[in-house]
Amino acid sequence: MAPTARSEWDADLHDPDRAIEQLYAAHWRQLVRLSVLLVRDLGQAEEIVQDVFVATHGRWRKLRDHDKAVAYLRQGVVNRSRSALRHRGVVERHLASAAPPDDEPGADEPVLQAARRRAVLDALAELPQRQREVVALRYYLDLSETEIATALGISRGSVKSHASRGLAALRHLLEEPS
Repeated sequence: MAPTARSEWDADLHDPDRAIEQLYAAHWRQLVRLSVLLVRDLGQAEEIVQDVFVATHGRWRKLRDHDKAVAYLRQGVVNRSRSALRHRGVVERHLASAAPPDDEPGADEPVLQAARRRAVLDALAELPQRQREVVALRYYLDLSETEIATALGISRGSVKSHASRGLAALRHLLEEPS
């Protein structure tokens, strides 16, 4: 268990450097763990604890009861962790409201989808019958190679071959002219 009373950590009350140094050595890890539990980010937690030690060092001579320095540090870590969480929430809300919505389609999206669908169907119609059947069964009905082979009365190897050739032909037919 970490020491909590001044007599246990034996700091010179009149020397803030020595007192903070001893407190830091005895309680830094515990305070970082506390902050990590609150802010869920190790880097930010270490920063918070460091800032609390720096602030405590600056106010050392104003502390009324040096025996309660650990409690003072702990409270500082909790308060700064809360502030960090509030700040994170504000930033996240701002970013969410400022960013354009990714989920909303553009006004022309239905027309573009219809055009893409028509292009795929036209390209599919240009495939040889067996390739068209295999591609349709695989990608529109989501059948396995075994199920397609059974449905068409062909081997799994033929299904693979027709699927490969059909997809290559579709890629070629659907390429945008550059």
